[in-house]
Amino acid sequence: MKISVELLLTFGAYLLFMLAIGIYFYRKNKNLNDYVLGGRNLNSWVAAMSASASDMSGWLLLGLPGWTYASGLGEAGWIAIGLLIGTYCNWRFVAKRLREYTEKAKNSLTISDFFENRFNDKTKVLRILSAIVILVFFLIYTASGFVAGAKLFNTVFDLPYQTALIVGVVVIVSYTFLGGFNAVSWTDFFQGTLMFIAIVFVPTFAFVALGGVMSSIDQINLVNPNFLSLYTYLDGSRISLITMLSMMAWGLGYFGQPHILVRFMAIRSTSQVKQARIIATTWTAISLVGAILVGMLGFIYLQTPLTGAATETVFMVMINSLFHPLVAGLLLAAILAAIMSTADSQLLVASSALTQDLYHVLLRRNATDKELVLASRLGVILIAICAALFALDPNSNVLILVGYAWAGFGASFGPAILLSLMWKRMTRNGALAGMISGGLMVIIWKNLSGGIFDLYELLPAFIVATISIIIVSLLDKQPAAEITELFNQIEQ
Repeated sequence: MKISVELLLTFGAYLLFMLAIGIYFYRKNKNLNDYVLGGRNLNSWVAAMSASASDMSGWLLLGLPGWTYASGLGEAGWIAIGLLIGTYCNWRFVAKRLREYTEKAKNSLTISDFFENRFNDKTKVLRILSAIVILVFFLIYTASGFVAGAKLFNTVFDLPYQTALIVGVVVIVSYTFLGGFNAVSWTDFFQGTLMFIAIVFVPTFAFVALGGVMSSIDQINLVNPNFLSLYTYLDGSRISLITMLSMMAWGLGYFGQPHILVRFMAIRSTSQVKQARIIATTWTAISLVGAILVGMLGFIYLQTPLTGAATETVFMVMINSLFHPLVAGLLLAAILAAIMSTADSQLLVASSALTQDLYHVLLRRNATDKELVLASRLGVILIAICAALFALDPNSNVLILVGYAWAGFGASFGPAILLSLMWKRMTRNGALAGMISGGLMVIIWKNLSGGIFDLYELLPAFIVATISIIIVSLLDKQPAAEITELFNQIEQ
């Protein structure tokens, strides 16, 4: 890709703006509550946009268009349907109760905090286990963001992959280190807006370049009539019901994603949840459609076919071809926005788990807020280094890494979050059983040779975790009176 002055200026201005937000909020973080949860003061727009942007990550502009480009509408379309349903259901059934419950349960600042306080677990086992789950799967998830960032800088500036990786890591870590949750949320708000603009602009201009919507559809059908079918692969074979369910199962993952759930915990009041739900669902629907259109149109627009891991650069290659360098720089910055908006959230949640749930509990119970904020900042750097080591392979596939981490969180935390909010009879041992069985099932299923029925590991793991929670809770003794009383206080 040819590097222009306009491209450099656009990228430079964008990065300086993100850093300025980090510096601004650096001065406003007075305690750990401010640094890891923003003082529970997000308005509906920032909560919705930051949750959506941190959810979609680099895979929205790299992984999903690349998958559509390589495989057609079939599998990618069912993933999009599942994700849209999952987004709505998460905001509809989890957001309001989690916001209220976490505040009333001793002002829980992290997901691990919430689990411990929800079940009054004085042994700290539930807190420590959930923190370990967060650290393990966020290393993989954050690595996927670093891979996407490295591919961006490699493609745009022709940097060697490892150099590009270092540049991306330094950029993301800098403002997260400084500004904490408020910086992450507000940068995600602006980044979500930029992502939205890009995902609408690129397919719109591609349609124009290809002669319109109907002309584009005709050209796709001419190359491969199976490309636009939700029910067939490119070779014409049928997509099985198991595969459809497997792809839609991505939507189940929402209930267990810590970087999304903390937005629910941080929204200013439960009265703002409904508006945030509408904003988030609309943003997600348009963005998913746009990402799939980019892959579809790239299939016929690009003269030189992309293969292997390069299919995930289809969005970048189309931008460079369709737009003037100044506009291209802005739209390419949207990819960086997508990457940064998730990686920064993951780094912050993981460092919060490391500091609040392990360092504070196991090593420094009398630590001051100032010490814990410093430890959280150092945790951001440590986790970033570890994730960067996972991302060293230039052939890493963003969507595969995201899929593994998404399943891990969805199965380990999803059933536990849902049932802890909805079911009075759930017990601490039930939560432990769900986390352990869900996480292990993901790992076991993923590593079976070829899988079983080609089924995404999240679906069987989610079912196993749910059954485990119910059985163990019913076999366990009744929850204590104070636990039931707190549950009854939460608005239905």
